[in-house]
Amino acid sequence: MSLALHINGMDSDLWQAHLAAQWHDSPVEIWPAITDPNAVEYAVTWRHQAGSLGHYRNLRAIFSLGAGVDHIFADPQLPDVPVVRVVDGDLTGRMSEWVVMHCLMHMRQQRMYDWQQSERIWASDPLQPAAQDVRVGIMGLGVLGQDAGHKLKTIGFNVAGWARRPRQLSGIETYAGAGELDAFLARTDILVCLLPLTPETRGILNASLFEKLARDGAVPGPVLLNAGRGQLQVEADILESLESGVLRAAVLDVFEQEPLPQESELWHHPAVTISPHNAAISNPQAIAAFIAGQIKAFQAGAPLTHVVDRARQY
Repeated sequence: MSLALHINGMDSDLWQAHLAAQWHDSPVEIWPAITDPNAVEYAVTWRHQAGSLGHYRNLRAIFSLGAGVDHIFADPQLPDVPVVRVVDGDLTGRMSEWVVMHCLMHMRQQRMYDWQQSERIWASDPLQPAAQDVRVGIMGLGVLGQDAGHKLKTIGFNVAGWARRPRQLSGIETYAGAGELDAFLARTDILVCLLPLTPETRGILNASLFEKLARDGAVPGPVLLNAGRGQLQVEADILESLESGVLRAAVLDVFEQEPLPQESELWHHPAVTISPHNAAISNPQAIAAFIAGQIKAFQAGAPLTHVVDRARQY
């Protein structure tokens, strides 16, 4: 048995070292330098080359190096074996930190005060709402969305969540499906998107959706935070909505094209905050331990956990 790494855009040698440190019983090899394809039973991927996993006749499972799996399902020749996504406490905590930080920044208008400092302006805006008066809406109530929601609630924010299917969360009002999306948006001042990318969610962050956000909130206007996937958002619509005042601000960690092209208007728009897809950076040691632990348990007869539903792609 061996473990094959199919990794693009990350340091393959680094991941090989961490996985080998956790998995002593079998070889950990980097594609395409696979000694015996018939010995490969598990594959670890990040943006693998389409069709490259089809060489393994005895493949038993595919592991993503991140919480997202859209890069795996982009392969039209994907083998029919379980796909497992990463669920790691460190990654979850980092995402919640990013969400909480930016919700606080916009509630307390820190970007405005940063500009005032650069211009040496001493002025205090009387509009300083309490967290309980700011309505945060989280789109996507998986592990990441639930954790962020509970931490925002602890600080005092008025939190609600929306998912494609009904969810019940302690202390958090939830909405579900297309029929309840408009009501969810109408009560939302700060929209946080942590949705997975699926055929149904592609392009969901568009002008039509932004127009349905609340206009009567304690903050000066609707704010968008997206740390889900870049293809969830229509960037031309974000820019247009910022110019028209439909959106007051946008905080983006992900983009339609990455790295973000130098010519993108998002770089220099005064109402846009950019981070380079690092809201929740994967910790190699923790994720290697997660993958190795899953394989060892599976080899011993236990079921895999966090297996992706192929029909839903999350």
